[in-house]
Amino acid sequence: MDVLYFARVRERIGLPRERVETDAATVTDLVEELRAREECYAAAFADLSALRVAVDQELTDFDAPLAGAREVAFFPPMTGG
Repeated sequence: MDVLYFARVRERIGLPRERVETDAATVTDLVEELRAREECYAAAFADLSALRVAVDQELTDFDAPLAGAREVAFFPPMTGG
């Protein structure tokens, strides 16, 4: 699956996107796998309350299932204006 990183997540990890092979059942499971990779991932995902997630371009929660998903994106909360 493609994993996209935006804003401070991208800055901490150093990549805008990557292809990830995973057996994660939920977004939270995927985050745990990523955190275990390297310190930069652990830092990027240290505070999930400061992040939003989209699965296949649909905003969702971290407990969302990943079965059949092709893309997951992580980004900071959006503000209006």
